[in-house]
Amino acid sequence: MASINFQREMSFEYGRMDTLSPNIRRLVAQNPSAFTFYGTNTYILGTGRVAVVDPGPAMPDHIDALVKALTDKGEEVTHIFVTHTHKDHSPGVALLKNHFSAPCFAYGPHGSGALESGVVVEEGGDMDFRPDILVKDGDLIEGDGWSVECVYTPGHTSNHMCYSLTGEQALFTGDHIMGWSTSVIVPPDGHMGKYMASLQRLLERKDRIYWPAHGPAILDPEEHVQNFIDHRIGREKSILQLMRAGNNSIRDIVEVIYKDHPRSLHPAASLSVFASVIRLMEDGLIGCSDQRAKLSSKYHLLNERMDTNSS
Repeated sequence: MASINFQREMSFEYGRMDTLSPNIRRLVAQNPSAFTFYGTNTYILGTGRVAVVDPGPAMPDHIDALVKALTDKGEEVTHIFVTHTHKDHSPGVALLKNHFSAPCFAYGPHGSGALESGVVVEEGGDMDFRPDILVKDGDLIEGDGWSVECVYTPGHTSNHMCYSLTGEQALFTGDHIMGWSTSVIVPPDGHMGKYMASLQRLLERKDRIYWPAHGPAILDPEEHVQNFIDHRIGREKSILQLMRAGNNSIRDIVEVIYKDHPRSLHPAASLSVFASVIRLMEDGLIGCSDQRAKLSSKYHLLNERMDTNSS
């Protein structure tokens, strides 16, 4: 099974905007948790007339700190980019718009990448969010002294979009690639097959650095992404081995694979295992006792083939 070494430290102070490069600054929202690490990283691109990537949660203190840091320098926000619609990323847009009349860019509302293919998405994201301007893969948005390329990366959510700051080979990866942990994939909006395909796509790019929504910069993008792919394939092999040994429920599998993790994290782990099981079903390796796969379903092997390196 793959081992991933994460960079755990990052220098920051809540309420303080830090300069990361001549065209990139960061302000960290004070919403630390087991799923957000220190909190959501809000990025500011350019100087003067700037763009904001992921304003973050609906936390007035965070938005007020962002607004003050910009207005103290006589700067204004002209573009707002949202990677996806989880509640620690997009709700801050509405608060930021109280101060700047900048349009918001995103792939679409919560679930938009799944709804268009007939998947019914359960509530759980920012259901109120509506972008002003819909973007698609490959779109290039230009601002004052900067430009951003849209890189569509469904998987963590169906509407997940990364943004590349052209000229710096810097990719803002949202929750698709985080700097402290792998992402939780929650069906039906989250989809492991699409997530793996999106990882493979990033592996083929030549980005110099990743700026994730949680955790420090990723300085070795290719190695990091390959480790993520290997990690997920290792998980799938473990699932097949455990099923061969008679563990035929998500709960049984999680109890074994995550035995050394706090039990408080098992519910989230169950969702990612469920997403992996669905991918294995789509590959024809696993069958389900129910007509529609559920967390509570019983599963069984259909094929002894152990090659799970498909995406």
